[in-house]
Amino acid sequence: MTQWDAETLEQAVETIANADALLVGAGAGMGVDSGLPDFRGDKGFWKAYPPFKRLGLSFIDLANPRWFDDDPDLAWGFYGHRLHLYRDTQPHEGFALLHKWSQRMEHGLFVFTSNVDGQFQLAGFPDERVLECHGSLHHFQCSLPCDDSIWADPELNVTLNEETFRARPPLPACPRCGRISRPNVLMFGDISWLSERTAAQEERYMDWLDQAEGGRIAVVECGAGTAIPSVRWACERISRRSNATLIRVNPREAHGPRGTLSFSAGALEVLQAIDERLS
Repeated sequence: MTQWDAETLEQAVETIANADALLVGAGAGMGVDSGLPDFRGDKGFWKAYPPFKRLGLSFIDLANPRWFDDDPDLAWGFYGHRLHLYRDTQPHEGFALLHKWSQRMEHGLFVFTSNVDGQFQLAGFPDERVLECHGSLHHFQCSLPCDDSIWADPELNVTLNEETFRARPPLPACPRCGRISRPNVLMFGDISWLSERTAAQEERYMDWLDQAEGGRIAVVECGAGTAIPSVRWACERISRRSNATLIRVNPREAHGPRGTLSFSAGALEVLQAIDERLS
């Protein structure tokens, strides 16, 4: 159900129309309108992955690097299914609207996302304007790791047993040492994640913020919850600047600091409503 008032919508439209730069913050809720699961709570996760319910394994249990040592078939079943899901999912129209708005702005946009799905790049956003703070499921590393290499492999294919969600051999392997590889994604309890790619993204993000310093910044945050608040913190940090306004879109947690323009609805619905007034 739509929950916002006309004044809030007008303020959001004015903020974007007058902005010189657009910071897009995105959590798991951003992909829901594209048909992607957000894994909210165990029930939501188990609805998407029934075999793991039978095993009593939650998302937090499975998103752990230890499985690549203890049960690599299980690990790659989980991540392989998600990899193919993300590759095959068409980003919803809201992505294109954000990109269109930024074309009118002097400093364009930058994306700060906790999502590992690569949906922004798939929607045509330049890779050099995306910060994936938890890594990317479309990039890989050695599970040991044997060195600091991070690579992409668009041809990687993981075959699954659809009943058990376990991967069938051969499993993806490190091209250098032959050990099982893993996605370059920050997992729970993860001490082997290679952060160099994300660190380079962070440098580009900070450079962009420096360039946008003197202009007006519209911060549009979609689907970022409080359970893992990385995106919310980043957006709120920028919104404290005198030249920035936070537009927070979240069907359950739209509250924010003073001055936040809150929309208790899904991302696509709000972005379309704003675009109608902008147009």
